Amino acid sequence: MANTDNEKFDGQDKGSEEVMAFLSDDKGEAAAGRSRQQEEGEEDRQAGGGPESHDEISDNGEVTSAGGRKWNEQETSNQPIPEHLDDVLEKLKTDVGYGTSFDIVVREMTFGERRTALFCLNGLSKDDLLTEVLKRLTYLHPDDLSSDAVHAFVDLYVPAAQVDREEDWDKLVNSVLAGGSALFIDGETTALKIDAKNLPARGPEEPSLEKVVRGSRDGFIETLMVNISLVRRRLRDPKLRYELIQIGERTKTDVCIAYIDDIVDNQLLESIKDKISKVKVDGLPLADKQLEEATIKRGWSPFPLVRYSERPDTVAAHLLEGAVAVFVDTSPSVMTLPTTYTDLMQHAEENRQTPFIGTYLRWVRFAGVFASLFMLPLWLLFVLHPEYKPAMLEFLGPSEMGKIPLFVQFLLAEIGIDLMRMASVHTPSSLATAMSLVAAILIGDIAVKTGVFVNEVILYMAIAAVGMFATPSYELGLANRIVRLVLLAAVAAFSVPGLVVSTTIIVLLLTIERSMNRPYMWPIIPFDAKAMLSIIFRQPLLYNRKRPNILRPKQINKMPSTE
Repeated sequence: MANTDNEKFDGQDKGSEEVMAFLSDDKGEAAAGRSRQQEEGEEDRQAGGGPESHDEISDNGEVTSAGGRKWNEQETSNQPIPEHLDDVLEKLKTDVGYGTSFDIVVREMTFGERRTALFCLNGLSKDDLLTEVLKRLTYLHPDDLSSDAVHAFVDLYVPAAQVDREEDWDKLVNSVLAGGSALFIDGETTALKIDAKNLPARGPEEPSLEKVVRGSRDGFIETLMVNISLVRRRLRDPKLRYELIQIGERTKTDVCIAYIDDIVDNQLLESIKDKISKVKVDGLPLADKQLEEATIKRGWSPFPLVRYSERPDTVAAHLLEGAVAVFVDTSPSVMTLPTTYTDLMQHAEENRQTPFIGTYLRWVRFAGVFASLFMLPLWLLFVLHPEYKPAMLEFLGPSEMGKIPLFVQFLLAEIGIDLMRMASVHTPSSLATAMSLVAAILIGDIAVKTGVFVNEVILYMAIAAVGMFATPSYELGLANRIVRLVLLAAVAAFSVPGLVVSTTIIVLLLTIERSMNRPYMWPIIPFDAKAMLSIIFRQPLLYNRKRPNILRPKQINKMPSTE
């Protein structure tokens, strides 16, 4: 593997000192494969996955736009900090609402005959740490301060572990709005930026959508620092990189790009960075979902092109494969890129059991998903056209037809299941049992007895719903439901040709779909025999020695060969 230059992305916003303190500042080896990156660049640009033609990739692998701005540089004006403290207070009133917003705190004090003002937000700052800082400064005398008061405060008298100088007003304000604190000194155009965050957070809990019988019980929360720490705990690799950028003109949302430097493909990494850096929005209050829509741009396709996970072990496993993880502050979900249809069908529980049991669980899940897609359309076809029914399936079909057409019954049942699912989300847990009884007895049983619905419609609809809920990816389960409705409508309208044509069109649409310029239906299309076997069978750890070639990792081997 070729050696490359050292890589360090400039222009990182200093507004989130808590995250930046965690990120290693050490110079690591830059992503190798620059020559391969340049060769593949044209191909990816034509497919829409790489940097656009007006962007340039510098010698050290950084993406620079036509205006010369690197991927994580912020387009902010450099406003100086007023020299006089009275001007600072007036600017705080106009810029952040000091005196109007009750959570804006400014504490004026005099240390060593120098007026100072501590600027912070009530509820986001550590009171005990700031109190200790102020207590230490009360011992100052005029003789203790040299001509460079900022140097004296930073290097000698402020006991905070993370303190830095800041000369840009906007960056300083953004730092305080993120939970930090600022200390202004009268007569100085440089302020002290103190990292004393106390962000509201809950404890890590097991994700409700990704539960396992065996395995860790911790999961991501809404605090970025905690999330990257959970992954760092599992990947004590010096090549693990966390790079930060802020998105949103108003929200200044922290977005972290995670990857393993000597595994990830350069072109994939630079493509993701380039797409994120070009997001120009007011803000990302809905965090990762809005970021996905702004970067992936999949239009009206219902299929998910990224994989969401709330489990640190799942994200760590994807990073070891060569994928890129995207953390967004205030979100307990992490995006992993790229992904495939078959990847969305796998669950962590399969790898927590023996290979045999894991394979069995995988087959049961595949069968359930397949049944949820095709069982209802095939049953409807055999009922509407008994001449297509095989002899062994003569028992299929209702003895009496309902009062409304079968297709309408399926449509109403689908809508009813969606309504019950949405109602269960908004129903207090103490009333969930009562709601289940109402749904099962009062609605289902009475609807059949009155002749509105057919028994078999309720039965097969329930099987399809179970198959949907068995899909590991919640987004994929919803997309499969839309596919099932399309197939039902095609069968009801056009019989066998409708089923064949609609299925073919859906497969073709999935085939041309791409996730970060990677084929979505891999390893089925294009076919990869070895990868397909690893999908069908959950291989033992020591036999699974290769990383997926779709990720184009720099190191294809997971472990040294035994030969």
